Amino acid sequence: MTSESRSSGPGRSFVEEARRAQIVKCTIDIISTHGYAQTSLALIAERAGISKGVISYHFAGKEELIEQVFKEVMTLAAKEVLPLVEKQPRAKDKLRVYIEGSIAFMGTHGPHSIVLLEIWNGLRTTEGRPFFDASSYEPGLEFLQGIFRQGQSEGEFRRFAPRVMAVTVRSAIDGILVQRITYGDKVDLEESARELVALFDAATARPTRASKRPRTSP
Repeated sequence: MTSESRSSGPGRSFVEEARRAQIVKCTIDIISTHGYAQTSLALIAERAGISKGVISYHFAGKEELIEQVFKEVMTLAAKEVLPLVEKQPRAKDKLRVYIEGSIAFMGTHGPHSIVLLEIWNGLRTTEGRPFFDASSYEPGLEFLQGIFRQGQSEGEFRRFAPRVMAVTVRSAIDGILVQRITYGDKVDLEESARELVALFDAATARPTRASKRPRTSP
């Protein structure tokens, strides 16, 4: 009997969890350097120094492995950003830290960011449809909407549709990711964060009373 036996759920042994983590890490390495389309179990196994059979022992197939990779990268991004956001008492600061943290993640976790985009664009169902769709964004959009609702209820933000603003913020951040992956260091992430923070600060701000123009003598 081998020391690695397939198991599901929280009952996996330390050795099994370590092997799964190794396979996931090697999958991230392969996707980030070769792209999703060129990623195969053979390449992953070669990077990990194991046989394809070992991968199949821990994952039902490539699709399950890729799903696990996507889940773990999303979880990592959330753990890196959301606790910092939640520490901020004001909605305006929550939004700023969310934008700054999301963009900083692209710099500190470049391969992970590439993997998210590659899997999003590449993974398909057996019918050929995209595996992930807009519904995959719902937890993040709900989180952002919570920030906007807080800001509106506390008088920091103007009245607007929280969902529309949440989708716009998320789309802007994803746009920076595409630019970063395409042009690399030519895209200044700190500058990008500053500009997006300024943009959405202006977009959510309550209007100020227009000052009356002084009357001029006829």
